[in-house]
Amino acid sequence: MRILVLGDIVGRPGRKFMSDHLKNFIKNKNISLCIANGENAAGGAGITAKTAHELKTAGIDAITLGDHVWDQKNFENEIDQLDFVCRPANLPGSNPGKDHLILEGENTMVGLFTVLGRSFMGPKVACPFTTADRIVNDLKKQNVDQIICEIHAETTSEKESIGWYLDGRVSLVFGTHTHVPTADGRILPKGTAYQTDLGMTGPRESVLGRDIEACVGRFLDGMPRKCPVAEKDVGMQGCMIEVNNDSPCKSVKYQRIEFREDATDQSLRPPRSPSLNIQ
Repeated sequence: MRILVLGDIVGRPGRKFMSDHLKNFIKNKNISLCIANGENAAGGAGITAKTAHELKTAGIDAITLGDHVWDQKNFENEIDQLDFVCRPANLPGSNPGKDHLILEGENTMVGLFTVLGRSFMGPKVACPFTTADRIVNDLKKQNVDQIICEIHAETTSEKESIGWYLDGRVSLVFGTHTHVPTADGRILPKGTAYQTDLGMTGPRESVLGRDIEACVGRFLDGMPRKCPVAEKDVGMQGCMIEVNNDSPCKSVKYQRIEFREDATDQSLRPPRSPSLNIQ
């Protein structure tokens, strides 16, 4: 079974790209499940029930969130009605929303959860390592076949550490939050696929999805200013894994995914760079 996992969806450009192209991509690549981080889907910060349903209609089966989970007004009152959305598992237990999801595809049960990192991150959260232990153990008691863990964090060291910590116990550990894809995707020695950061689904002619001039201006003069979502060179970044129930909680194949608007009219060809399709 093939599972597509996409980096942070940024604003209206990211949502529109999903609506315009995702279903064809899924069909052409024979993908059974599609997972995406949606914490920047509404105006570039947070998510709403409306935008979550828009992404589900576009073809996304499950949406994860990050440190911007509560940025949109009233979302804390909406999340419990969204059975395809989970908030970070190491937020305080009093927070609304699911701390994990169980998805089904091709007679395979897939557990999914997110933990927030603690280095240089705003929210005060429980230890991501012990939280991951708890969720993995709970999912295995529910007899899931494959487990996917997202680490939404700032530092590569924290992300890599949890990748090694969970190697052999989950099918995939992927990082989000920085919006810039890393070139370290691979299958670790005990069978867990890993990539430090998937990148983003949004405008790449930008600074992390935001208007270039405004972001550069902040560094030049230090003055506060709004940084609206950019609009040009939109595409999606992520990875695709293949799993087999003969090998529970392991990946048999990993591939980095990058798909741009300038490729959409050529039968979903891979991007020009030869370094994108690895392993």
